[in-house]
Amino acid sequence: MNGKSFAAWVLVLPVVGGVLTAPGRASASSQDSVVEVTFTKHVLPIMQRACQQCHRPGSVAPMSLLTYEEVRPWARAIKDRTAQREMPPWYIERNVGVRTFKEDASLTDEEIATIGRWVDAGSPRGNPADAPPPVQLAALDEWRIGTPEWIVEIPEEQTIGAVDADHWLNVWADSRLTEDRYIKAVETKPSAGAYRVVHHVATSMRWEEEDGEEGGGFLNEYAMGKNGDIFPDGTGRLIKAGTQIRFNLHYSSVGEEITDRTRVGLKFYPEGYVPDRVLISRHVGDSFDTLDIRAGADNVRSDGYYVLPEPTQVTAFQPHMHIRGKRMCVEAIHPGGTIETLSCTGHNFGWHIVYNYADGQAPLLPAGTILHVIGWHDNTAANRYNPDPKNWVGFGNRSIDDMSFAWMSFFHMPESVFEQKLAERKRLTND
Repeated sequence: MNGKSFAAWVLVLPVVGGVLTAPGRASASSQDSVVEVTFTKHVLPIMQRACQQCHRPGSVAPMSLLTYEEVRPWARAIKDRTAQREMPPWYIERNVGVRTFKEDASLTDEEIATIGRWVDAGSPRGNPADAPPPVQLAALDEWRIGTPEWIVEIPEEQTIGAVDADHWLNVWADSRLTEDRYIKAVETKPSAGAYRVVHHVATSMRWEEEDGEEGGGFLNEYAMGKNGDIFPDGTGRLIKAGTQIRFNLHYSSVGEEITDRTRVGLKFYPEGYVPDRVLISRHVGDSFDTLDIRAGADNVRSDGYYVLPEPTQVTAFQPHMHIRGKRMCVEAIHPGGTIETLSCTGHNFGWHIVYNYADGQAPLLPAGTILHVIGWHDNTAANRYNPDPKNWVGFGNRSIDDMSFAWMSFFHMPESVFEQKLAERKRLTND
């Protein structure tokens, strides 16, 4: 899946602006002519790229933003949310750590400025003849990894009552595979509309080995807003013939009865192909036992650590916190003691985004590096998602409890390959 299609899927509020300086002019405040920013000519193309896949009838967004009449009442809110980079949901901090990612769904500075100018100018419609043709939106239930070659679903439909307590299930399903294959991409999806009651789904394989980081049998983790996992070229994960797949499901009621039949989709490498490296995805920096978020407290910090046993390339970072989560950073403490910040990101419980590092900037870390995960929580009334700032919060599996860890994806390599990669990275940097 390319970046454009992912950006279209992600919830983005429309773009708005007002007056743009004409090309070649010094400033809009000068006596030079200016160009009025309009919805049809300047804003609609941005919305088509970044907003409409979600903001349309039947999708996850709370309002449709396909037409001027639908957008205009939300113009001021759109300006505010995009200026604060809350929409589209892409919370990586741009001034620290790795700066370039695959499938970056964020708006450019120029697009955000255009939004602001359009709103400040009164949100004019413009000439209908300037409007681009409507875009072909992906199907609401489209797989974000592309069409899977193999789909496995839970054997029976699950019913989540309107007022049921949270409940957790381990459900096994037969993969029906008759040959070993290496996985290139994997995505877990609830049924259409059931995303509202699915807190998470973790999928894994029964043949998992009990020790060794590269066994594990892990497939994929789903949480609301999660994009699918597309493995870097040359990396993969083996699924064996006859594998049984475990679905670890957490359901939470939302006030109406909803049914779900979650499934996992797989895309494979060609038959007989064996990738060079096994891609590992796992919890990093769990701090469950020490999570202590007092009532009314803000910026409550937690720390967790994980040691890399071999030379490693990190390919992706995904923070996992619950409703009171505020911010997370992951840094690498090198064997010599130097500290390198890999990424920092804000947190929104509605969007569990995997930040896939661009291949040329994916962190290369020597054996013995400590991954240090730092989380911050906000248990105050200023957190608009906080259900009860008067209560203490610690670790727990319910949405109203909390967590702090990162899902990290990476692959190990021999020392000689690691040194070659470092030398090539240095050469490209100096060119």
